Amino acid sequence: MTQPLKGHVDQRLIVGLQRNAQVQRVLAPSCLVLDVGLPDLNGLDLQKRVAADRTDMPIIFITGHGDVPMTVQAMKAGAVEFLTKPFADEVLLGAIRNAIERSRAAVSREVEMRVLQNSYASLTPREREVMALVVSGRLNKQVGGELGISEITVKAHRGHAMRKMKADSLADLVKMAARLRLAPAAPRKQPPSAHRPSVH
Repeated sequence: MTQPLKGHVDQRLIVGLQRNAQVQRVLAPSCLVLDVGLPDLNGLDLQKRVAADRTDMPIIFITGHGDVPMTVQAMKAGAVEFLTKPFADEVLLGAIRNAIERSRAAVSREVEMRVLQNSYASLTPREREVMALVVSGRLNKQVGGELGISEITVKAHRGHAMRKMKADSLADLVKMAARLRLAPAAPRKQPPSAHRPSVH
């Protein structure tokens, strides 16, 4: 018995692209099955337009006259399958299932990233400064020295940042900063010392 496919089919995407219109994106597992010979639009050209901003949507090509160069071009551009007619229904259904699973993983990563970005956006400027220094390996005392605040204040900002970011540990916070691709905190220039070297 054929298992049902769980995903999203949005005909508006094809119609919108054919008309050069903006189509509101639905954040759900999905895939796109394209015939190379679409009316008024080449399937390979459409692939380029979709792949530009829909990395979460795997593309499956079907064609009745595929050749090696065309297959290579489609696969290099990110197609997950290139099926030449005639093919069994189960072959296409299997390709769609695999594409939906890939899309589900991509959507999950995107949702996690959006949550992470929203959490970071909720930090105050000072909390961001403290977070940047902490994940760069500075101790609370060193962070306080660089920012000109007390160690107790640093601990408070660090705690607020970890709570807002939903980080259970410093290691979690470091991983989050890496996923957000935050630039490492550069050491601040220290003012010249007031003490002159002794002359012997």
